[in-house]
Amino acid sequence: MVDAMSLRKVNVVILVLLALAFLIIVQRNLLNLSDFLRRENEDTVPALILPFESEVSSEIRPDFVGSGEKIPVLITAAEERLGAVIAAINSVHQNSKANIVFNIVTMNNTVDHLKVWMSQPQLNNVKYNIIIFDPDLLNGKMTKDTQKLDSGKPLTFARFYMPVFIPDAEKAIYLDDDVIVQGDIQELFETTLKSGHAAAFSDDCDSASSKGIVRGAGNQNNYLGFLDFKKEAIKKLGMRANMCSFNPGVIVANLTEWKNQNITNQLEHWMELNVQDDIYSKTLTEGITPPMLIVFYKQYSRIDPLWHIRHLGLTGAGNRYSTQFVKAAKLLHWNGHYKPWSGTSSFTEVWDKWYILDPMGKFHPVRRHLE
Repeated sequence: MVDAMSLRKVNVVILVLLALAFLIIVQRNLLNLSDFLRRENEDTVPALILPFESEVSSEIRPDFVGSGEKIPVLITAAEERLGAVIAAINSVHQNSKANIVFNIVTMNNTVDHLKVWMSQPQLNNVKYNIIIFDPDLLNGKMTKDTQKLDSGKPLTFARFYMPVFIPDAEKAIYLDDDVIVQGDIQELFETTLKSGHAAAFSDDCDSASSKGIVRGAGNQNNYLGFLDFKKEAIKKLGMRANMCSFNPGVIVANLTEWKNQNITNQLEHWMELNVQDDIYSKTLTEGITPPMLIVFYKQYSRIDPLWHIRHLGLTGAGNRYSTQFVKAAKLLHWNGHYKPWSGTSSFTEVWDKWYILDPMGKFHPVRRHLE
C-alpha cells in the first residue's frame, strides 16, 4: 500500500516536471518566432525620406556583417550627376549579397527625380534612405571662390558628417559618385582599422600610376600639393610637406572613433581657418582633401589598393591602365576632369554596363560615336 502511494507521488512529480519542461520549450519557440518576425520586418523597411534635422530610422542598426547585419554606405546625389549615383549604386548592389543600406544625401530639388529612378526594376531590392542636406551647415566654412567650383558644392562635404547622417552605425563606407564597384563591398567593409584610427583611405603614392599633375604645383600626391606651408598655422603643425597624401573618395570609417575624437568638429575648424587665412594651396581646385589631410595626418589605416583604382578621369588613363587590370580591379574611380558619362574619359564601356537609363529623360551620357 505504502509502495503504491509512493509510486503515485513519484509519477505525479514526473508529470509536473514534464509539464514544466513542455511549457519552457513552448515559450522559447514563441520567443524565437517573435524574434524571427521582428527581423523579417526590419529587413523589409521601405525607403524613407529623412530631413536632415530628423533622426535616422531606428532600423539602421550597428553594421557588423557577421549574421547578416546591415552595411551602411553613404553617397551623395547632385541633380546634374544623378546618373553617376545610379550607376554606382547598381554596381554595388549587383556585385554583393550583403545586407547593404544606401544612405543617399541630396537636396530637396532632386528627391522626386531620385525616387523615380530608384523605382526602376533593376533596383527593386535596393534598400535606401534619402537624407536632405542642409547647406547652412557650411556657413562660414567655405570661401566664395570655392563655392563657385564644382567640388565646392555643399554635397561634397557630406562625408564630413557621416556620424550625423548614420547615427546608430559603428562603421560605414563613403563612396564618391564617380565610382564603379566590381567586387563584393562586404570585403571593403571588413577592412581592418588600427586601434585609434577613425578612417581608412588609399594612399596617393601607393603606385607610380597614382600621380596626378596640377599646373604649378607638380605632383599632386603629397601634402605640399594641397596646403600652403608658408602659412603660420600650417608651419606650427610640424607636418612633412613631402608626406604622401591620400584620396578621400572612398572611406571606410569607424564612426564610434570618429565621434570620440570629434573629427567633424576638427574638420570644420580647418575649413573656417581657411576662410580666414587661405591656408590651402593656391593652385588647389578642391576643398575636401586639405582639412582631411590635416586631421588624419599619420592617423589612418590603408585600403587595399585594388579597392580604389584612381585617376581614371585624368588624361592618358587608358595608357596608364591595361584593360585586363581594370577588369580585375574591385573599385574604379574616375576622379579627375573626364567623367565616364561625359564621353571624354577612358573605360566608359565599364561604366555603361551599370548605368540605368533615366526614366524621366533628363540625364544623357555623352558618347562620341553617337551622331
